[in-house]
Amino acid sequence: MNKKAHNPLFHVSRRGALRWYQAWLIRGTALLIALVACALITTLVTGEDPLAVYAAIWKGSFGSKRKIWVLLQNIAMLLCVSLAVTPAFRMRCWNLGGEGQALIGGLASAACMICLRNTMPNWAVIVCMILFSALAGAVWAGIPAFFKAKWNTNETLFTLMMNYVATQLVAYFCVVWESPKGSGQIGIINQNTEIGWFPVIGGYKYLLNVIIVALICIAMYVYLNYSKHGYEIAVVGESERTARYVGIKVDRVIIRTMLLSGAVCGIAGLLLVGSTNHTLTPNIVDGRGFTAVMVSWLAKFNPVWMILTSFLLVFLGRGAGEIATKFALNQSYGDILTGIILFFIIGSEFFINYEIHFLRSAEKEG
Repeated sequence: MNKKAHNPLFHVSRRGALRWYQAWLIRGTALLIALVACALITTLVTGEDPLAVYAAIWKGSFGSKRKIWVLLQNIAMLLCVSLAVTPAFRMRCWNLGGEGQALIGGLASAACMICLRNTMPNWAVIVCMILFSALAGAVWAGIPAFFKAKWNTNETLFTLMMNYVATQLVAYFCVVWESPKGSGQIGIINQNTEIGWFPVIGGYKYLLNVIIVALICIAMYVYLNYSKHGYEIAVVGESERTARYVGIKVDRVIIRTMLLSGAVCGIAGLLLVGSTNHTLTPNIVDGRGFTAVMVSWLAKFNPVWMILTSFLLVFLGRGAGEIATKFALNQSYGDILTGIILFFIIGSEFFINYEIHFLRSAEKEG
């Protein structure tokens, strides 16, 4: 008795390496499809003109000179945290503690501004802020790194839990240093004397932040791709067993790399406190430590491409806020559109790494 053959309609195979422009062509196509999908949803759900909605998204970032500078500032801060966690990610050490490490860096900056304002000149306070912020962030990342290297603890959970400890520490000191008393907030630190405030370059408040993060981006690219330490990180990320076989001290690489990640996160906290907000709150990092994971992953851990992915996420986030304001829609609607666009972009990675082969239907056996 003949049995009917049931062959699959298609099969998936891993794709060979694509040229960079081919990969970005796939991503661009996914973005266009996402925009069409968002336009259809906008028309059906709200009745608004989708082109007007897209114009509002553009206006949210480029509608005025001030909005452009705020966009650059937000990109710089997100990029800074993303650069910080990337060395650990390349090593397959999942540092999810960027939020807490940046918070601790900001706490160290605020402590220097408050405790040293009457004992040191402004330049000395700023130097102390830089040193102690980087050191605090490094220590906060170094604790889980030490346990990971010595006892192979789960760095994902460890660094995640450290975020909550950092948040509570900052909340505690916000009460200790509260101004005015009873407010539970620190307020603007050294508002009259501006001790510990970073200088403004050319009249642009955020220009110094952008320059510092740009230098960090260049340094991180060179470090990861052209230094001995970067090579060791890549080898450990591929296989710890291979790394040990070729003589790399894996424990030392883990601790060293996590210390670097924490230090750069601490610098991000420094910039938020000393150059941007001039105050400290438990939510000053604003979730950038978690968003940085997506930025780093989408950019394939490449510091240069992180500039584009940081821009995309910040641009969409600010556009969501503009939609809520202009069309009197809930902020969540803008976030829904952002989520749809990100879904298509992330989904495009599947087609970059894999290809689908459609098969002809099997002929019926006689």
